[in-house]
Amino acid sequence: MITLRAMLDTSIRSKVLVPVVTCMVGAMAAAFVIVNHRITEQSETEARHALATANTVIRYSQEYRRNNLLLRFHNLPNEPLWRQLFRVGGGKNLHDTLHELMEMQKVDVAFYSSNKGKTLASDQSDPAIPATGFAEAAAPALEAALLGAETADTIRVGDKLYDVAAIPAYDKDQKQIGVLTLGSELGATAAQELGRLTQSQIALLAGGHVVASTLPGIDANAQIVNAFEAAKRDNLTNNPAENVKPLLLSGVHYYCTAGRFGSLKGDNTLGYVLLNSREQSLAAEQAIQGVLLAVIFCAILFCAGVVWFFVNRVTKPLRELRHSAEAVGRGDFTRRVPVRSLDECGELARVFNQMAENLQQSRTQLEATQAQLLQSEKLSAVGEFVAGVAHELNNPLTAVIGYSEMLKMADLGDNYRRHSEMIFKSAQRCQRIVQQLLSFARPQKPERKPVSLNSLVTAVLEIVNYTLRTSNIELATQFDAKLPLVMADATQIQQVLLNVLNNAYQAIEAQGRPGGRIKITTETAGSRARILIQDNGPGIPEEVMPRIFNPFFTTKGVGKGTGLGLSLCYGIIKEHGGNITPESRYGEGATFIIELPVSEVPRDMSATPESPETWKTDSHEGAGRRVLVIDDEETILNLVREHLAKCGYEVRVAVRGEAGLTELKRNRFDVAFCDWKMPGLSGRQVYEKLRTTNPRLCRRIVFITGDVINEPMRRFLETEKLPCLTKPFALPELRAAIQTVLETE
Repeated sequence: MITLRAMLDTSIRSKVLVPVVTCMVGAMAAAFVIVNHRITEQSETEARHALATANTVIRYSQEYRRNNLLLRFHNLPNEPLWRQLFRVGGGKNLHDTLHELMEMQKVDVAFYSSNKGKTLASDQSDPAIPATGFAEAAAPALEAALLGAETADTIRVGDKLYDVAAIPAYDKDQKQIGVLTLGSELGATAAQELGRLTQSQIALLAGGHVVASTLPGIDANAQIVNAFEAAKRDNLTNNPAENVKPLLLSGVHYYCTAGRFGSLKGDNTLGYVLLNSREQSLAAEQAIQGVLLAVIFCAILFCAGVVWFFVNRVTKPLRELRHSAEAVGRGDFTRRVPVRSLDECGELARVFNQMAENLQQSRTQLEATQAQLLQSEKLSAVGEFVAGVAHELNNPLTAVIGYSEMLKMADLGDNYRRHSEMIFKSAQRCQRIVQQLLSFARPQKPERKPVSLNSLVTAVLEIVNYTLRTSNIELATQFDAKLPLVMADATQIQQVLLNVLNNAYQAIEAQGRPGGRIKITTETAGSRARILIQDNGPGIPEEVMPRIFNPFFTTKGVGKGTGLGLSLCYGIIKEHGGNITPESRYGEGATFIIELPVSEVPRDMSATPESPETWKTDSHEGAGRRVLVIDDEETILNLVREHLAKCGYEVRVAVRGEAGLTELKRNRFDVAFCDWKMPGLSGRQVYEKLRTTNPRLCRRIVFITGDVINEPMRRFLETEKLPCLTKPFALPELRAAIQTVLETE
């Protein structure tokens, strides 16, 4: 078994030949069994029909023999010669008359009875059979004849069978004077005659013994009797031909069936067994089986040879393919397989050659991709650097925004108020740009929530607006003010919008002609919110259109595109249950239609941001409240201290974490603001130390930070459920944070 499995694992010829030969052997064996079964079934059917015919012949023959006896002896007692003797009755003359009658009519038994049923004279060919025994066996027929009916019957006397006929005898006045009974033995002669008529072997039975048989030289009385008794037990006598059974007698095979002779006495031991030899059919079956086996063996050999020949032809190109594959595996991409045919092997060779050519091209592209990856690593490093710069910008931006707000609150002239407003708006613009840069640099888990597509588009335009403006590309927007919210991940949708806008910008720039224009439209289309981004660039060629979403497909030059942008866009939009569809005519610009399912959450029209003009300073707001500010930026410390002091708060500041911890231990504070990242003790370390000494005060700490992409910090704040102000923050946000903490007391 192990050797066969090893051979199958190492040779494709064996893998093909063994299953094929096995299937052929199985199919041939099944065919042999089916054919042999059909032949046997046909033989049984023919034997059944032959025995049915023979059984019918025997029944008709028995009726014929009985009727023949009645016809032969019908007028015999009424002939003058015999009537005179029968009328006188008794004496030696009657006995001699019966003997003479037996000789003339070729019967085996004859006796004459009076009209009272008394036997007056008898004679029989077999002296061993007593006349009284014959009279007793023929009594039913005699009784019927005494009643005036000519009657035939089959009887058993000793171990012999007889057909008997009882004929009433009348005088000249038609008065019954007696009954003449004649019997003819059913012996070997009758069996031979029945055998010739039925073309079968026959055995006659009486009293549980075989009384006559046509089986030459076979002593099988017990088996024949058993077959007859089995037929009686199975109640097959009514139609025995339908119940054919096989029987083996002295090494000879037969089909047999059994039947009974009709008897007025109801003796069910009288009958016969018909046998039809199976030897001829068995010999024919064996001959057919031999022919079938020879044909099957030759067919298997021929088919195996044909399969072996074709498998060798098939495996030859496969061996060539293996050698070529090994060469390619060693790095020889110039190796090719000769194409010798147009079949599957030839197709495989062509595909292998194409694969080798593609590998050769891919190797060249891989070298170029490696250079691109190096460039991507550089860009990644630049991204991290930009994120760090943005973090550092948050501190001075906090001061600029805060002091510009304080200037707006001061009692200055209109000219200075206008200047402070310009400073405030410029700082807010810087804040939005920094926030957008950080949102793209910050690693985030996908999170879908109801968002406004108008807001997402506006946020992306904050990033690309400068690039488009300096490239003399006109940007137009048309927003649907009632556009419903969509359930989406804001960062992923912003990435899609940024990729599509960058493609539009690069297409217009590559065109190299003035008058570039990009239009962004938002609208509602049934149950979907739609964004249309149109440009008047060169458009997308018709032959390129079906492939623009394929990974790594790009029409840009080396170093300008990876072919992943639109592929990622397509995947993101499909994951959101939406569609992204390009429409373009080459030379007439392109339009990308982005559709997203509308969220079931209704749009909250009541949430409107508070206007800076509504921010008022109340000098009694913080009366009796003490606030501690811990930060390493003096400008922020001064800003917070000055603003909160104007609002009535008592403010203490600490430049380092150690100093802040000391203040917290010495004094009582209602609220403490603590920077997250500082020299010396960090904000978290201050919190951990304070939690061991004053757990109640820990719940009054508000962290402030510009490091919004710090993932450990985000997890810590979420776990401890602590508030945090993100730099740059507005002064009202600062006071709102204080009120939130105070309300939790």
